[in-house]
Amino acid sequence: MLTFFCVLLGAIIFEYSNGFHDAANAIATVVSTRVLTPRKAIAMAAFFNLTGALFGGAVASTIGKGLVDTNVVSMTTVLSAVIAAFTWNITTWWFGLPSSSSHALIGGLCGAALAAANGNWSVIKWNAGVWPKVVVPMITSPFAGFIFGALLMFLLFVALHRFTPHLVHSLFGKLQIFSAAWMAHSHGTNDAQKTMGIITLALFTGTQGGSFEHLPAWLSFLKTPVFVLPKWVIVLCAVTMAVGTAAGGWRIIRTLGHRMVKLQPVHGFAAETTAALIIQGASYYGIPLSTTHVISTSIMGVGAVKRFSGMRWTVVERIIWAWVFTLPASGLIGYALERVLAAR
Repeated sequence: MLTFFCVLLGAIIFEYSNGFHDAANAIATVVSTRVLTPRKAIAMAAFFNLTGALFGGAVASTIGKGLVDTNVVSMTTVLSAVIAAFTWNITTWWFGLPSSSSHALIGGLCGAALAAANGNWSVIKWNAGVWPKVVVPMITSPFAGFIFGALLMFLLFVALHRFTPHLVHSLFGKLQIFSAAWMAHSHGTNDAQKTMGIITLALFTGTQGGSFEHLPAWLSFLKTPVFVLPKWVIVLCAVTMAVGTAAGGWRIIRTLGHRMVKLQPVHGFAAETTAALIIQGASYYGIPLSTTHVISTSIMGVGAVKRFSGMRWTVVERIIWAWVFTLPASGLIGYALERVLAAR
């Protein structure tokens, strides 16, 4: 039981860090274009992250039972995965890099499961889970964000070229509030689900292993004989992410909203709308997408159409390297932690 409560605490801390680490996903553009003040933008993002987190469960099921063989998973495996993800989150946040919290959690889980199975790679569901729902989207979603962001921006340029800059700025200053809210909602439908899946995996593992057999009656809600998201887990993760989002993530907000390219409301609207569409579609099919990858490349695509030479490609290069290293780095941390915890 003590290990489970450590897992629960670790998951809550990770979800909180996910909120402030990925707050920039929804509000970087709306803050940089001065459509909303930082305080109002964070409050809006927190609320809509909450509403998004309360819907759906396909992504949680993918994380909890679609990536690794649950037969080798123990409480220490889940704890190792959560600590590994949190460690990578904090590291990249410190350097202001918008890396993927999703891929950090997935990498940590796969690395920890591999260690629990003594290096048996067959415990990772490569063909049914990791390849089609993690690796392929990891490659295709940034391209989709860049291409569709650039396309939408180009179409807006064509449609609005006869309007005065003042009218365009005023119109999209209002529309960007809606696109930022949608982006925050879609972020909640995808990112909050991942921690829900991890906690449910711990509950399912504990129930199967008999850890909850002698619990007092008031703790019977912890028993989860079938992998189904408990309502209290959904609410807990949704509220925790909203609180984390309210804390903000100013280092990453500066990177996305200011350092890559200078944005105006019309550009922010195009980037947020593109990213929200892609993320919402992925959530429907249970794909644990990196919302960070999608919004970052959507901003890149919009910025490239605005003025290709205006993009700060050295910043982009640093972001891409953070993406490349997230899965293997968090996987190695998860592997090492599981070895240490299992040996105790």
